[in-house]
Amino acid sequence: MSTLVLVGSQWGDEGKGKITDFLAEKADVVVRYQGGTNAGHTLNVAGAVFKLHLVPSGILYPGKSCIIGNGVVLDLPSLLREMEALQERGVDLSKLRISDRAHLVMPYHRLLDELEEKSRGSAKIGTTLRGIGPTYMDKITRRGLRVADLLDEKELETKISALVAEKNLLLEGVYRAPGLDAAAVVAEYSRYADIIRPFIADTGLLLDEAVRAGKKILFEGAQGTMLDIDHGTYPYVTSSSPTAGGASTGTGIGPTRIDRVMGVVKAYTTRVGDGPFPSEISGETADRIREVGREYGTTTGRPRRIGWLDTVVLRYACRVNGMSHLALTLLDVLTGLKTVKICTSYDYNGTLLAHMPASLHVLSGCRPVFEEMTGWEEDLSVIEDFADFPPAAKNYVERIAALTGMKIAIVSVGPGRRQTKLLENIF
Repeated sequence: MSTLVLVGSQWGDEGKGKITDFLAEKADVVVRYQGGTNAGHTLNVAGAVFKLHLVPSGILYPGKSCIIGNGVVLDLPSLLREMEALQERGVDLSKLRISDRAHLVMPYHRLLDELEEKSRGSAKIGTTLRGIGPTYMDKITRRGLRVADLLDEKELETKISALVAEKNLLLEGVYRAPGLDAAAVVAEYSRYADIIRPFIADTGLLLDEAVRAGKKILFEGAQGTMLDIDHGTYPYVTSSSPTAGGASTGTGIGPTRIDRVMGVVKAYTTRVGDGPFPSEISGETADRIREVGREYGTTTGRPRRIGWLDTVVLRYACRVNGMSHLALTLLDVLTGLKTVKICTSYDYNGTLLAHMPASLHVLSGCRPVFEEMTGWEEDLSVIEDFADFPPAAKNYVERIAALTGMKIAIVSVGPGRRQTKLLENIF
């Protein structure tokens, strides 16, 4: 048995798709276990760029089984567009399977997301307006529609009609917005059902069979630890569990069947949306990192906030996820900076904090304590072997390992597969 969970160690956008693609070459099965179209992965394969939102990153390797787990919320129009775009580029989808227990993002979820966020005014959370939060809310309050409901036309009509009537009361009565036509929604999703039917399966059973057969399984999370609904900077979080525990609940595989967890961390820190961000910087250095690192959302195109690497966050992520190794990405983006900084602790009203506080009020008042290191000028993206990296770059990598107590198994210095350096084989 060889099962590996790949998680984001920061606020998402760490380059998980690229690392998933790199590791997927050795995997038999690649599984997406949570989130929805509010996340995205950009992959560069031999100069061809692919932007994925729901389909697991392993889809670009022929013959790999790719599974969308029950913890994912599915926006069917978006998924079908993504599948069609992949097929047009010659990608084989015959081994893609979708959990019959995954919940559906419905048109009223997208409307409510937009209206609720607008109503918050200056207290907005910064959602992607994709309907993700309202879908997970309906899941928890037991008002959700699942992929399995698509398989029974009469049941689908009954459930959609009842739910649209309920949501119209909210849309029209509270938000003074136009309601939805239940018959039109039924017709739309009946069409989707006909297209998606061949891909629907009991994916928990398929994964159990794969584990029993000794297959290599790679679990791929979306977003990052600091956006986890329980462990993130609440309420500026997503609505699911991107942490390693979500791999079990989001796929139906018990935790005893997971061998190890790898955290993906970029060589600096970014986040999208509102909320406290202790190591955030602005000005010329931040602008340079944003442009060189192409720090704009794959899904939304929003510019990301920039900060130095924060090892308070990173140590927290290592603990919460039970990580065994780290994959360091985008190290090449820091090339050319005379000095680079690492946040090692927080100063809160004169008290040094080495661990992540739960209170957002406290976190907002924290000031970063930085350790400054010498930068490097050499172009890392063209160096074949990590052993040949300039001493300053290697020192930076080694310092991250020392501050976190984690082994760094992968260092990535560019979008291409060949620009990924494997320092330790763990899969």
